[in-house]
Amino acid sequence: MPPQVIAIDGPAGSGKSTVARAVADRLGLEYLDTGAMYRGVAHAVLRRGVDLNDAEAVATVARSVDLDVTGSRCLVDGEDASEAIRGPEVTAAVSAVAANPAVRVELVKRQRRWVDELGGGVMEGRDIGSVVFPDAELKVYLTASAEVRARRRADEFPGMGVQQVAAEIRLRDDADSSRAASPLITADGARVLDTSDLTVRDAVDAIVEMLE
Repeated sequence: MPPQVIAIDGPAGSGKSTVARAVADRLGLEYLDTGAMYRGVAHAVLRRGVDLNDAEAVATVARSVDLDVTGSRCLVDGEDASEAIRGPEVTAAVSAVAANPAVRVELVKRQRRWVDELGGGVMEGRDIGSVVFPDAELKVYLTASAEVRARRRADEFPGMGVQQVAAEIRLRDDADSSRAASPLITADGARVLDTSDLTVRDAVDAIVEMLE
């Protein structure tokens, strides 16, 4: 039986992580935050003092780093980096790391291996339905208004104003959508779900109904 994959993609602040985790809990499936994997590589690059502009050196880190992303926990080379990967330093670096084609090749291999080992699960990111698992059982593209997305991210980062967060989101959106390697797009066959006015439970209910 082929692995059963629910692919949830979308831009920052669309609710991907919260909704995907809740869908996995509802259905009793494993959950993988692929964005945390890219953040984990960025963290390792910074910790090792590697130049972000040295594409081959960054790719070498991606291929050698010990990553363990389980639920909301992220271990990088055995260190619990769950909080560090969400900090401003990694946030500023992750777009450059994610745009590296060799990094994406390596992490896509790891993501597919994760599915093979577990027999499927809920995966969220920016290229799951378009690149990693284009034949996923269900592909969902989450979106939300710019105002809602900025407010959600500002709530996650106390001390940062909504306007500052909105500006950073615009930069991330531009970087993710314009990169040559696996840009952020709505995958063929994906169901678009606007979460602007939905609670997490509403969004989960909608996705489960899509499956049924």
